[in-house]
Amino acid sequence: MHKLLILFLFPIVFCQAQQDIYPQDYFRDPLDIPLLLAGTFGELRSNHFHSGIDIKTQQREGLKVYAIADGFVSRIKISHYGYGKALYITHPNGYTSVYAHLQRFSPEIEAYVKNIQYEKETYEIEVFPTAIAIQIKKGDIVAYSGNTGSSGGPHLHFEIRDNEERPINPMYFGIDIKDTTKPYISQIYAYPVTDSAHVNRSNEKQKLRLIALKNGDYTAENIEAFGKIGFGIETNDRQDYTSNKNGVASIQTFFNGNSSFEIDFKRFSFDETNHLNRLIDYEHYITNKERIQKLFVEENNPLSMYKNLNDNGYLSILDSTNSVYKIRVKDFKNNDAWITLNIAGKKQDTIKPKRVPKTEHYLYANQDTKLSSKNVSVNIPRNTFYDDFYIDFKVKNDTLTLHDNTIPANKYFKIDYDISHYNNPDRDKLYIARLVGYYKYPVYSKTYKSENSLSTSTKYLGTYALVSDTTAPIIKPKNFTDGKWLSNYHFLKIVIDDKESGISNYRATINGQWILMEYEYKTKTLTYNFNDKILNETKNNLKLIVTDNVGNSSTFEATFYRK
Repeated sequence: MHKLLILFLFPIVFCQAQQDIYPQDYFRDPLDIPLLLAGTFGELRSNHFHSGIDIKTQQREGLKVYAIADGFVSRIKISHYGYGKALYITHPNGYTSVYAHLQRFSPEIEAYVKNIQYEKETYEIEVFPTAIAIQIKKGDIVAYSGNTGSSGGPHLHFEIRDNEERPINPMYFGIDIKDTTKPYISQIYAYPVTDSAHVNRSNEKQKLRLIALKNGDYTAENIEAFGKIGFGIETNDRQDYTSNKNGVASIQTFFNGNSSFEIDFKRFSFDETNHLNRLIDYEHYITNKERIQKLFVEENNPLSMYKNLNDNGYLSILDSTNSVYKIRVKDFKNNDAWITLNIAGKKQDTIKPKRVPKTEHYLYANQDTKLSSKNVSVNIPRNTFYDDFYIDFKVKNDTLTLHDNTIPANKYFKIDYDISHYNNPDRDKLYIARLVGYYKYPVYSKTYKSENSLSTSTKYLGTYALVSDTTAPIIKPKNFTDGKWLSNYHFLKIVIDDKESGISNYRATINGQWILMEYEYKTKTLTYNFNDKILNETKNNLKLIVTDNVGNSSTFEATFYRK
């Protein structure tokens, strides 16, 4: 890896008025294979917008990853989840490139990282090297592609961020993906907004029949409507040579020929990505696992990606009128698909009302809310939720029913359990769990303990309970047995698992010295690389301690030999 002779200065060389102009020949591709995407920029994911592009790596790991331009390594983060092994390179033109889910780094960076891991005695690290610590030339091999962190399969997650740490679609910088395929639209819904509005004689959300045309466009069934209404669609895109359901670049709507709404997935900030749940029909997603994008902007929606709004995308349908509504969905290469919908304005005397289940408790979104019953209390800060609503709150034994998870929260709220009635030995093994799925399987919610209480912070409504975990983690050697000669082995592998509260931490030593074991949660495997070369003895004593989230621990010891 080449060393630069001078430090970089990082002025942004373009002014505010030129923000839409991005360098086209400055960056090279991060891989030396034809680029095919498993995920596009701005794609709708669980609780966030996708902040980069996911480049396929031919269903394998270990492909060379190249620096897209000169720069220096400004950040390295290694975690069990999220991006896994991730590398950040800052470039002289003010942009930063990000490479994630890596298998390993280049030898120089790998040595730098392992020195820190051994110094801190931890696998998970986040460091910010100085501008002169690890300098990079365009085309240097900086890493190898992998599947670490919360990756669903081998690929390279790649980002370009501006000097304010906002991710921008990398395709604006000349990274070319072949795409001659139109986006496709699978569903359309109409939403009466006010109590007096209606679509096809109903105040409820209505699914409309979508008719595909031979040219790739669509028509929707004609509707009768009145009052303030909006629409939502489910849409995806496919690039050439792939079958992945990817995100689109923009959506526009037109009412009687006039622009009504537009959302452009070109750039966003990480501060706003959680508000994806305000863009989609969250209740529909939780119930049906389908992301319907609302083509109107509700109150308390801070997303910056909207533009060209007329009445926030809502339509006002008058009696005895005829209107035409059009939706245009576009991908990055300007392939587009249209929906045309005819609306007949007709006010009905009787309509089917929207069902609004009422409970004993009503939550005002702009006020702090505290709910208490028996040994449980819930504290919800103001503006945790977007709308006012009737909230279901019940406590039976140690089980809390807190509505259901069909209403999105945009920040954390707190649940407290008073456990003073439990005996001291029993308290140590208790944790708060969220009960999920049809069978209400307990999932550990990070639990904080004090003398007489347990608490957790969460963004999810639903069912919670106190659960006891008295079972220690499981430890099993994967590729060796006690007393074995391992002279020709490159790796030492051990499987660890915990069936209840989950793994909290682990610590491994050989002959009393801490060793780096990389944890891959998808396979539940710890791996030690013998190339770390800290072994000087023929006979070696391995000791591994694994602790779960309530403090139960297991110890595994074995002896092995190496020449």
